Amino acid sequence: MASFESTGESGENGQLYNGIRLPAQWPPRYNDVPTREPMPVAYLHNIPEPIPIHVGRQLFVDDFLVDPSELRRTFHQAQYHEESPLLRPERPWELEGESKGYPMPTAMVFSDGVWYDPADELFKMWYRCGTGRATCYATSDGGIHWERPELDVVPGTNIVNTLPRDSNTVWLDLFETDPARRYKMFASHGESGEDLGLGIFFSHDGVHWGDMAAKSGQMGDRSTVFYNPFRKVWVYSIKDNFYGRRRRYREHRAVIEGAKWEHREPPLWVGADRLDHWREEQEMYPELYNLDGVAYESLMLGMFTIWHGGGGHDRPKPNDLYLGFSRDGFHWDRAFRKPFVPVSEQQGDWNYGNVQSAGGCCLVLEDHLYFYVSGRAGIPGSDSKTSGECCTGLATLRRDGFASMDSFGQERPLTTRPVLFRGKHLFVNLDAPRGELRVELLDTQREPIPGYGRDDCLPIQADATRAQVSWRHGGNLSAFTGTPVRFRFHLRDGRLYAFWVSPDVSGASHGYVAAGGPGFTGPTDTVGGAAV
Repeated sequence: MASFESTGESGENGQLYNGIRLPAQWPPRYNDVPTREPMPVAYLHNIPEPIPIHVGRQLFVDDFLVDPSELRRTFHQAQYHEESPLLRPERPWELEGESKGYPMPTAMVFSDGVWYDPADELFKMWYRCGTGRATCYATSDGGIHWERPELDVVPGTNIVNTLPRDSNTVWLDLFETDPARRYKMFASHGESGEDLGLGIFFSHDGVHWGDMAAKSGQMGDRSTVFYNPFRKVWVYSIKDNFYGRRRRYREHRAVIEGAKWEHREPPLWVGADRLDHWREEQEMYPELYNLDGVAYESLMLGMFTIWHGGGGHDRPKPNDLYLGFSRDGFHWDRAFRKPFVPVSEQQGDWNYGNVQSAGGCCLVLEDHLYFYVSGRAGIPGSDSKTSGECCTGLATLRRDGFASMDSFGQERPLTTRPVLFRGKHLFVNLDAPRGELRVELLDTQREPIPGYGRDDCLPIQADATRAQVSWRHGGNLSAFTGTPVRFRFHLRDGRLYAFWVSPDVSGASHGYVAAGGPGFTGPTDTVGGAAV
């Protein structure tokens, strides 16, 4: 079978930044026959040695970095912010929406995008509004309270694009060298069938978008786009109803060229599987309604909107948000099968149905991650499954807090596989204010390196997302740069979320910061503690 074109970049012989080697055929086409089996993740069964950890904080979301451990891995759910929903429909052009004869006032991210723009030092949100399903724009100083500026696109409103759309993706492209294309919009536009595609727009300010620059090949209505900076490719997450809602995969380094595909030419990618949760009232198999992605620290984070079917006589689609993680950009490990951001079970709540992610997925604000999501309240007391009021809310998580390695009670060890680093200073994300963490440095034979043993390490008692590790003689590891070593973490009564080796004492990880955040000057963390 012919391989599918890729113009992405990798190292020698297809080797990625983390040592993983891509297969000769990329992207893989092993999934041409749909299946309900979980996606196989080949790199977890063929782990490179040593593993380069030059890029970003190293997260414990799988066993890629660590040997089987006495510590217990715990996945964590995001928590809704107490002020959610942050954005409700209130302007005339937001209140006039309707669906199936019922009111559908709308001010919601339907992917769209929420970003922090370092040039303007401002949070920016694009969202779908009621009238004609246009795209609106809002700004915020702190990410909680949002303003609707009066703009000149549709005078007196905050509408920035009048194209009728279903879903949409807006991407703040900090790698773009052409200022006129700094912002990119991919709007799902057209009638169902052959006319439905992504309309591509460019903008210098995120407000003035001009004419449509191109339109993609045929697709399903909830198709989205994200950028994979590890391989320097745009990824088109194409919705297909082949054997239920699932995704097809298209990647290309050039955003316009990437949109040129024939119907069902891109290979099947990923869908819901037999491990996905069934609701009690479910009438059908779960299906993958959407997949948004973003680079976070040292891996790709995926936000999986899983549709559970059914929903009761008065409930909008019961879509919850789940997590996936990828270290090669194609294969997703989904070990955590509880909703990361769930729908509410209380009728009439703003998020009673159809919770969906925002383009960019999350932002980094000091010690927290912000996940903006949409929700739909339904029509209480009616027999309609229509959406009702559609709002935008916020869920939060500890920075790096997707998974922790835990030890409660006696001290237990956690040993990494052999790793390579370029930095000088070891940092950890740790929650152990009443416990303790010590770290030792081992050679590849698991023997402690003199001066860097457990008892040489200064114990850390802290709840901190950026804590430096030191030994009695100091904390400079520059003598070991480029040399394979292992770290062994000795943890008592606490949770360990991440570790990384930074080039300086600021703790800058040089990993990706998703949709950005205050203090960061670009797409990666080059400032460490200075961002706080």
